[in-house]
Amino acid sequence: MRVFKKNLLVWIFFGILIPSRRSLWGRRYSLLGRFSFPHIRELADLTLEFKILAFCLLSTSLLQPYNIPQTTFIMEDGSAIERPHSVAVDVPDGLQQPHHTRTFSTGSNSGFIDPFSEPSQYYGPATDIARASTRSKIGRTRTLSAVENRFNRPIVHEDDAFSKVHLQRRGSNDSLVNRRFFISDIDETLRDLLKNEDSDSNCQITIEDTGPKVLRVGTANSNGYRQTDIRGTYMLSNLLQELTIAKRFGRNQMVLDEARLNENPVKRLRRLISHSFWKNLTRQVGSGNVAEIAQDTKIDTPDGRIPRIYVPHDDPEQYEFYLEIARKNEAVGGARLDVRYLSKVIDPEYVKSINGTPGLLALATHKVPDGKGGITLEGYPYVVPGGRFNELYGWDSYMMALGLLKDGMLDLARGMVENFIYEIRHYGMILNANRSYYLGRSQPPFLTDFGIMVYEAMVEHAHQNEEDTEKSLQDAEYFLRRTFCAAICEYKTVWCCEPRLDKTTGLSSYHPQGVGIPPETESTHFTTLLTPYAKKHGVSIEEFYELYNNHTIVEPELDEYFLHDRAVRESGHDTSYRLEGICASLATVDLNALLYKYEVDIAKIIKEHFNDELVTENSVEHSAEWKKRAELRKERMDKYLWNEEEGIYFDYNLKLKKQHRYESVTTFWPMWAGCSSPEQAQLMVDKSLSKFEEFGGLVAGTLASRGNVGLERPSRQWDYPYGWAPQQILAWVGLDKYGFRGHTKRLCYRWLYLMTKAFVDYNGIVVEKYDVTTGTSPHKVDAEYGNQGADFKGVATEGFGWVNASFILGLTYLDVQGIRAIGAVTSPDVFFRKLKPWERASYGLRPCNEIVKSN
Repeated sequence: MRVFKKNLLVWIFFGILIPSRRSLWGRRYSLLGRFSFPHIRELADLTLEFKILAFCLLSTSLLQPYNIPQTTFIMEDGSAIERPHSVAVDVPDGLQQPHHTRTFSTGSNSGFIDPFSEPSQYYGPATDIARASTRSKIGRTRTLSAVENRFNRPIVHEDDAFSKVHLQRRGSNDSLVNRRFFISDIDETLRDLLKNEDSDSNCQITIEDTGPKVLRVGTANSNGYRQTDIRGTYMLSNLLQELTIAKRFGRNQMVLDEARLNENPVKRLRRLISHSFWKNLTRQVGSGNVAEIAQDTKIDTPDGRIPRIYVPHDDPEQYEFYLEIARKNEAVGGARLDVRYLSKVIDPEYVKSINGTPGLLALATHKVPDGKGGITLEGYPYVVPGGRFNELYGWDSYMMALGLLKDGMLDLARGMVENFIYEIRHYGMILNANRSYYLGRSQPPFLTDFGIMVYEAMVEHAHQNEEDTEKSLQDAEYFLRRTFCAAICEYKTVWCCEPRLDKTTGLSSYHPQGVGIPPETESTHFTTLLTPYAKKHGVSIEEFYELYNNHTIVEPELDEYFLHDRAVRESGHDTSYRLEGICASLATVDLNALLYKYEVDIAKIIKEHFNDELVTENSVEHSAEWKKRAELRKERMDKYLWNEEEGIYFDYNLKLKKQHRYESVTTFWPMWAGCSSPEQAQLMVDKSLSKFEEFGGLVAGTLASRGNVGLERPSRQWDYPYGWAPQQILAWVGLDKYGFRGHTKRLCYRWLYLMTKAFVDYNGIVVEKYDVTTGTSPHKVDAEYGNQGADFKGVATEGFGWVNASFILGLTYLDVQGIRAIGAVTSPDVFFRKLKPWERASYGLRPCNEIVKSN
């Protein structure tokens, strides 16, 4: 220690002689370099008086006992234990050693701030310079440089972002890795950044902006005196995002790690999804937020803007709960909440009658302590898709759960299943979404697979919880029973009865009940369609809406059109020329594949978990009858939907009694369900896969099937050239199930590359759908509804639900080589072309002559 102090004295002594960092710097630095002082470059920033004072103080300190510095270890329970870091010590059990983090001491508390921690921690009070004591390290920004090298390990950018053991840079590069910036005025920096870089004034920094792509900011260890450059679209857009987030946390100054700006984009997007997007998409109805959640942005009428909630007629407990909230809100001048009972009979005319006063539909609740010694109700949590879709949706929830469970968010996934069970019991089906105007309309059914996934996660969690394993396992079995009883009810009363079941073929179709014009669409959505009818009757569009909905004007052609329009919306594929005008008359391959999956899942669960006998509310079920149902459905799908010659499944037109020859990527859904034979799967891979595989993944339908588009025949969002996350996911799982792992990896690479490319080039954007035919601005969509997730200022905070999940799931199919290439934003055609001959097979490519789609 004394040797170290003597070196410091020599350092200060020579420093006094150095007049500035420019004159004679190189020579003196080379002479002093032998002392290996890490902060020699800061010498020139010190005044002469300070150097003399430091020399005197250090001379005096040689006579004093040396205090060994302490390292703070953070316990798993959040407590802290200090240990000397200058001596070898055994790390106690339960301690977590810090890694590549910065240290702050505020007052008596010490801790470590991970550069990649959540915004609430990274921009929280512990790192706020304005709130820190002048005696703390964070309050004296220059001292941050003194602790930086001791506690900050190099941030690795070349790794796969997921390995437990990271590669380490050599020491000579450390100073290049751990740069940190001091933003003395966040508002001013934001203004300068947007003024210089945001040339199109949309509060985003993208490759389309024409700014200089460089901004000078202060360094942390010089208290902002010295400046350095931040360059490039990706780092500048990340800077904009971080500044925006910090401002929303009330910060006006901050120290920012460069590692947060040049983070591997795969790692950054993965981190944002897990730590921010899911959290921002989560909803849970409680006494303090029901009025906020009940607000509906899709209905822009005076009555539509009033927060309103409808409660089933047979759930008085929830009715009283929400009524009490409404009374309390009124008493304190809070948000108004309109609470209403639903009718016992919910038919199309009743649903139309309340379209003028739309509201949220109540979901499942459970009892929890109210914090005052009593009991209150609390809703089960659920995740919404994002954008204008702020409710619990049907098949969106299943797709999102695939990602949630990978992230260990079991409570969210289970909460959505609990809400579906409630919907089936009280509303008769899993609804399109829990709004009153969706009553009578469902969505693609995934409940059995959803329930099995959650059950398996519950069992795994139970075995990890040694204290309550038996109780947790019993809870899991009870959950599984309730889920499958609800699924059986849904199967029999929704999908396999009139009007959805066709008795001739034994196949099902999307055929919801309803009358009138769907109210949830954008105001101009049906203007082109209705204008000729309004002119025919000599009224305005607005008047025609009212007269038609009230049956004053009768137009059978419009009745037929809206029947099919509601069916398209129930299919989840709204809208597509594949389904437009005929959907209710189609036995679709996607729906029947899902029902086949219901049948095999129910048969398996009854046999394996309920001793081959499951007692439901209205029946006793055995596995044999469900196995028989599955066999019959497969036979019917092979007869009516399968086309051997072309190696593809087509929908079947029940009216025309022939196949509807629109080539749709839903042809791979039977592989996901396990309905295809190995021979059928091979034919689809050989003959059909190439029709749908584009530069950025699978396209919803082929160009040939879509046909020409223009002013009279505009683009539809579920047609060529757009690709959707659920279509990618189901194809990945299906191909992998039948042994085509290489094709799965290749398709995953394409889709994840496209997401990452848009994320890097367009300010961290994650959107509902992508143009998979191009690698340039794939998020730009020229179709109805635009693209949810694209309209944000400064920073994207949600992404889009099932797209978030597809990124998480897709990474599990890729190897380290693929993940690294995506992190480097390597185009698929470049990546596949540079694969070694023995590597090509792992991506489903032939040795040399495989055709690679290019953008």
